Amino acid sequence: MTKRQLPPPETIGHFEQLLLTTIMIQGGETYGVAIYDKVCELAEKRVNLGSMYLTLDRMEKKGLLSSWYSDPAKEPRGRPKRFYRLETAGFDALRESLETAKRLAEIFDANSTAIRRWLKTRIRPLRKSA
Repeated sequence: MTKRQLPPPETIGHFEQLLLTTIMIQGGETYGVAIYDKVCELAEKRVNLGSMYLTLDRMEKKGLLSSWYSDPAKEPRGRPKRFYRLETAGFDALRESLETAKRLAEIFDANSTAIRRWLKTRIRPLRKSA
């Protein structure tokens, strides 16, 4: 298959961007708790842990990630950790998403002054109460 015959990268949302970025900056594979801590840091707020795991599962079904469990005998409490690995499709989707964001930022920067002027003419000034 040539590059032109490959399917386009999967479209991802903001939360998926955060998750994929987190896994990427943690070396391409990491486990759930480390992902959660870093996503909260990047988002600058606490995220819903259940939503994070549901999204990770959904991204795995899309082929953006893969996961596996560690050997419970090697874990301190005997409970396996679930590790996640960024797959090529996930990296491609993240790259495409960032390229789209860059194009939108350029459009925003090029038009923001005109839009601000336009908004000022449409918004009524607040009246001072007596």
